[in-house]
Amino acid sequence: MGSFSIWHWLVVLLVVMLLFGGGKVSSLMGDFAKGIKSFKKNMAEPDDASMEASADKPGGTIAGPGAQAANTKHETTTR
Repeated sequence: MGSFSIWHWLVVLLVVMLLFGGGKVSSLMGDFAKGIKSFKKNMAEPDDASMEASADKPGGTIAGPGAQAANTKHETTTR
């Protein structure tokens, strides 16, 4: 009752192949391998200097909740 034998794994593999088909499993594994290769490539590349420079400066401004509420009241009273 311990681990599965090779026959159990072959039956599971056969059921998966019948449900999904050989081409679907093959393309899925190929996409998985491409994802791993892309991840390893990006981890090996040095940090991009342009990304570090933009990380220090915020891209836009965000109004506080009080300023937004004041603008909303002003817009409704002027209409």
